[in-house]
Amino acid sequence: QVQLVESGGGSVQAGGSLRLSCAASVMAVSSYCMGWFRQAPGKEREEVACINRDGTTHYAPFVKGRFTISKDNAKNTLYLQMNSLTPEDTAMFYCAADPRGWACAARLFNYMHWGQGTQITVSS
Repeated sequence: QVQLVESGGGSVQAGGSLRLSCAASVMAVSSYCMGWFRQAPGKEREEVACINRDGTTHYAPFVKGRFTISKDNAKNTLYLQMNSLTPEDTAMFYCAADPRGWACAARLFNYMHWGQGTQITVSS
């Protein structure tokens, strides 16, 4: 069955950077719609960024140019490079995949597969 495994989370000070990875198995990131989501304590899950199978991307407004979503088809891995982190970015981050590899910006939470998440903690 499809498996998504996130890594790269941890603790960082405000202004720092982290790169999250999401290793996929049984499916190909090259043909799927892939997304990153986050959920802070006491808040609802929200979309961070997504990438279509053709490589086009979409970002949530709060990203403001700080994050970059990318994928390495050869490694079958999705990435999220996060710069200029603030305490407001503290959350559990999840990757998701859906075989309908297009229109990720309109997909919201309608993804077939989800990872278990990786925690990001940003201190001031």
